[in-house]
Amino acid sequence: MADENTPLPGEPADASRGADLIRATLGRARVAASQKGLRPGQTARRGAKRRRTPGEMSGARPDGRDPQPFKASVDRLVSELGWQEAVAVGGAIGRWPAIVGEQIAQHARPLSFDQGVLTVVADSTAWASQLRLLAPRLLVQLAAELGDGVVTRLVIKGPSAPSWNKGRIRTSDGRGPRDTYG
Repeated sequence: MADENTPLPGEPADASRGADLIRATLGRARVAASQKGLRPGQTARRGAKRRRTPGEMSGARPDGRDPQPFKASVDRLVSELGWQEAVAVGGAIGRWPAIVGEQIAQHARPLSFDQGVLTVVADSTAWASQLRLLAPRLLVQLAAELGDGVVTRLVIKGPSAPSWNKGRIRTSDGRGPRDTYG
């Protein structure tokens, strides 16, 4: 094969500048294409451009290939995976003070949700008793926020007692500290 600086037949010998250089390069490209069996106007993949089907054509109206709003994508994912209930309960736990009121929210917090049962922990036994009395009203408020049947039951727990089990060695008689609580 000839050196790229070697002129082809019909080229001027001093094709080193300007338009002559461009003509020489184009002539080399034509020779290389004809050696590969390509004709003018034909691409290296040997054929015409692929035609698009009507389903692939882009138009003025939005379709599934267009960028989608984030909320629409998340809503579609939630519905496809069946997470509507879990997302609703998660939103309710995040908006707990707005649902039950500031005073109740200061003394009680949701702990867990499992199969329609919402467990709430109060910061004192007095507030736990009060919340047990308010449970029907709280269920109505939760049903209004989340929909009927999402929260079917409230379990109200009081504060947990401190653990007196310290260290590895314990007594087996099961009695706790006897001098503290008389």
